[in-house]
Amino acid sequence: MNQDLVTNSPVTDKVREALAVSLRGCEELIPQDEWLKKLVRAEATGTPLRIKLGLDPTAPDIHVGHTVVLNKMRQLQDLGHTVIFLIGDFTSLIGDPSGRNTTRPPLTPEQIKVNAETYRAQADKILDPTKTELRYNSEWSEPLGATGMIQLASRYTVARMMERNDFHDRFKAGTPISVHEFLYPLMQGYDSVALKSDLELGGTDQKFNLLMGRHLQAEYGQEPQCILTMPLLEGLDGFEKMSKSKNNYIGISEDANTMFAKVLSISDVLMWKWFTLLSFKSEADIAALKKEVEGGRNPKDAKVMLAKEITARFHDAAAADAAEQDFINRSKGGVPDEIPEVSLSGAPLGIAALLKMAGLAASTGEGNRLIDGGGVRVDSSVVSDKALKLDAGTYVLQVGKRKFARVTLA
Repeated sequence: MNQDLVTNSPVTDKVREALAVSLRGCEELIPQDEWLKKLVRAEATGTPLRIKLGLDPTAPDIHVGHTVVLNKMRQLQDLGHTVIFLIGDFTSLIGDPSGRNTTRPPLTPEQIKVNAETYRAQADKILDPTKTELRYNSEWSEPLGATGMIQLASRYTVARMMERNDFHDRFKAGTPISVHEFLYPLMQGYDSVALKSDLELGGTDQKFNLLMGRHLQAEYGQEPQCILTMPLLEGLDGFEKMSKSKNNYIGISEDANTMFAKVLSISDVLMWKWFTLLSFKSEADIAALKKEVEGGRNPKDAKVMLAKEITARFHDAAAADAAEQDFINRSKGGVPDEIPEVSLSGAPLGIAALLKMAGLAASTGEGNRLIDGGGVRVDSSVVSDKALKLDAGTYVLQVGKRKFARVTLA
């Protein structure tokens, strides 16, 4: 098609919709005018844009914080564009220094292989696997060799590298920076060259690496990619970035009941950010729901909708319905349909020892503290006497709202 015709093509409603989808919930779209031109060209020529997301398999599982960018990928995929799910098996050998105040220990090839095996299956719960291009950056990184690596390193200066906040702060503080850490942003940027990407997505902590892709594409004579950064999702505590190390996460492989209950545990304020970044509801629907809550509707109703949507996405609608009922049962003091069965001998047994033996308390001391706090029930009755002993029989023990065991004592 004539390039002048493409350049002069109108901004259609379809292009405006694509731009609105791109901007929803994003932190930055750089440069927005270039992305608009790419969208116009894609519609005029019928050629899908190439949209890249790279994840290093540094842990075996993905949590819902990771799905913020995956959701954006799916939205753009549904508009007809090509999405590339890139597994950074080579870059994981270096270790991403982003946001680090110390050198990140590189993973072993064995660790990377184990972790990478789970990534595609988990990503397929969000992306359409039939329309997703799966790549590993070892495909082009390993063949570079020493000569290619040196040539790549010549494309960027140390001064520019030291403008990066984490490197600058570590250097100023006298904290060691290993030379191999400079290779990470270079290799991530080279991924964009190898894949000829039009847009790269990432969290706000990845901005330097994403801009490196633009720079290197220009160095290699390609049209630079645009970059789209998404906010980092606060975890269950509402303050820290969602992270397994902080235990404030929801793993997308967790069981439906746990997933549902964890979503309901977030604050009413955080809920709306989660709606924007995790829900597939339209912005108009979310705004209408928020207006209803502001008008007096119970915010828990909205939170239940979010919990069911997220649970259904990673399980199915039936599992989400069952998880809702399970939560209702627990809230009313009811007993879930499936709880651990434990058989013990030695009746009569003291309640604190019984809690420990049933796996509901780490020690008899913890069992006593739980009783003092009113958090222990036997057959739905609150236990207030730490001296209680149970004779032979079958009992349902409950600690808090979520821990149960059916104990047969002989």
